[in-house]
Amino acid sequence: MDATTSYLESVKKQFLYYKMLGEKAMEQLNPEQLFVATNEDTNSIAVIVKHLSGNMLSRWTDFLTTDGEKETRNRDAEFENDLHTKEEVLTAWNTGWDCLFAALDSLQPGQLSEIIYIRNEGHTVIEAINRQLAHYPYHIGQIIFYAKQLKNSEWNSLSIPKNKSNSYNADKFKQEKTIKNFTEEEFRRMK
Repeated sequence: MDATTSYLESVKKQFLYYKMLGEKAMEQLNPEQLFVATNEDTNSIAVIVKHLSGNMLSRWTDFLTTDGEKETRNRDAEFENDLHTKEEVLTAWNTGWDCLFAALDSLQPGQLSEIIYIRNEGHTVIEAINRQLAHYPYHIGQIIFYAKQLKNSEWNSLSIPKNKSNSYNADKFKQEKTIKNFTEEEFRRMK
């Protein structure tokens, strides 16, 4: 596998991993907790999801041929909650992610050095992917942090549980060295 093919496979796994983390965090909440905003400057999880979906639809629709900031996007409206049920939140979530993965799946390794535009600023396809690979985990981290704050009972850890690093590492170092994306094991562990 050449480096460009490996890169595309790696970023797909990374995006899938962060999608899964967001879903695992939201699954732990009661539906009404998705809509809690603690003050005027705080976005609820539902609003964060709406923003992520809006960004994904804008960035990944016609990814190679149109500016990533679509004229039809109303970014400011993404921060006004008009979602009312958990089902609507999850529909918005999946619509955005489906658009992202469809775009990634359509990419060929030879296209990674092509120039695309976001707000009229040129990016190579790799730079544009990396930009979103930094942006989405930022917001998913917000979702996870907020979910942990809202959870009224025990939180099911999405990473190495508190005070379990030594046993986790001991288990890792008992295994043979392998070359694989770390997300492969995380997917199995989280299911």
